[in-house]
Amino acid sequence: MTTHEFTLDDLRHILLEGAGADEGVDLEGDILDVQFEALGYESLALLETGSRIEREYAIVLDEDLLTDADTPRALITAVNEHLLAAPRAA
Repeated sequence: MTTHEFTLDDLRHILLEGAGADEGVDLEGDILDVQFEALGYESLALLETGSRIEREYAIVLDEDLLTDADTPRALITAVNEHLLAAPRAA
């Protein structure tokens, strides 16, 4: 189980691994406040992204969180809040 902070690089890795990137979308650019839809990620891709985050970080994300977090910044913040709230193994 990974317990470090969830970062933009972590999200980029998961997005590319799970759904790839639309041609012409530069995930390496300043994307923190760009809506996922504009980046080419629709709801199904975000659900897959959420599943991958849950498996890798051993947390459970509410499905509404994935639809409400419409930018990478919002999703990163929500994941980190869950990581902080998750009980730690001794």
